[in-house]
Amino acid sequence: MVFAFRLAMLALSAPAALLNAAPGLGTRLVGAATVATFMASYVLFRDWERFGPLLLRHPTLLAADTLFGALLLISAGPDTPLAYVSVCTPLLAGIAYGYRAAAVFASLQSLILLLVYATTAEAHSTLAEKLLLPGFCVITGAAGSALRNLMLRFGEATEALTTTRARLAAAEAVAAERARLAREMHDSVAKTLHGVAMAADALAASASTTSTSLNPTLIKEQAELVARATRRAATESRALLTDLRSDSVPTRDVFEELASRTRAFATRTGVPATYHPTSPENTPPPLTAAVTRHLLSIAAEAMENAHRHATPTAVNVRAGIHGDVLRISVYDDGTGLPPDTTLEQLRGAGHFGLIGMVERAASVGARIRMGRGEHPNGTEVLLELPLAARRT
Repeated sequence: MVFAFRLAMLALSAPAALLNAAPGLGTRLVGAATVATFMASYVLFRDWERFGPLLLRHPTLLAADTLFGALLLISAGPDTPLAYVSVCTPLLAGIAYGYRAAAVFASLQSLILLLVYATTAEAHSTLAEKLLLPGFCVITGAAGSALRNLMLRFGEATEALTTTRARLAAAEAVAAERARLAREMHDSVAKTLHGVAMAADALAASASTTSTSLNPTLIKEQAELVARATRRAATESRALLTDLRSDSVPTRDVFEELASRTRAFATRTGVPATYHPTSPENTPPPLTAAVTRHLLSIAAEAMENAHRHATPTAVNVRAGIHGDVLRISVYDDGTGLPPDTTLEQLRGAGHFGLIGMVERAASVGARIRMGRGEHPNGTEVLLELPLAARRT
């Protein structure tokens, strides 16, 4: 803004300086001073980011500009707009270099103005008129120094705010990662280890019976069950660690994975479970592996909850693309959710499965609903993911 003002004042007063200059060498000197002063102000006005640091490192450049301006001021006279250019110099010194430089340039510019008054036709001016512009130089120098302090404090406050925001973002990232690890552990390793513990308890109970009622075949089956469950827990742990260490994972077909997991659930639990596509489109949606994993984990958790808590006779999984929405539905005809169930109640009771499902849905921008839905009984987990956001 200061350099823009200087440019305007130089453009207005340059003709007067050239007309009042002595012919010959005087005209050439005034013309060179006009071009140098104007171009310096224009370059700094147009590209401060590039040339501004040069001015900040070398106060002598501003001193040279002051001398060129003094030559123009002597030629044009203090009653021209060039006087306002002189007033801008202490302001620039205060903003760029601080109060010491502002005092030096204000004193220098005041002496130049007094010299101009003494050597020009303005010598008949009163003392008050002669001291007016030097007084403005002192005021603008103080104003520039105050502006510099204000900008520095504002910069420090902005830096502190940026640091605080970065720390908050880091804390939120840590909290989100802890929640993600809790969900992954709950949905994989924790469940398998719980099954290992139950199988081990059964094996211990079978082994503690009297020797006459020992059933070697039953003990062998239970031991094999413990071994399989332990190997499964180790596999899930390795998969979880691999996922944590990998930066990127190739995409997967969510429909094929969902059908495969439905069949695996039916084989493992004995609960009749079927998968039905609900749209003729067979092309997999444009999902990353991370989003696909969240969707599959929600569907798998819904089936596991039905098996553990609802005693269903059948589980029906449906999925398809409807318009611009990927819709996945997991319905069981079991006992259904208790009335007036809330997430806070589940969190307080230590039931983190449904909470993890809600968190997973929120993390990928999906909507999730749990309840009877349009069915007379049972529970439906309905997941809807807008695909427009995923494409962008």
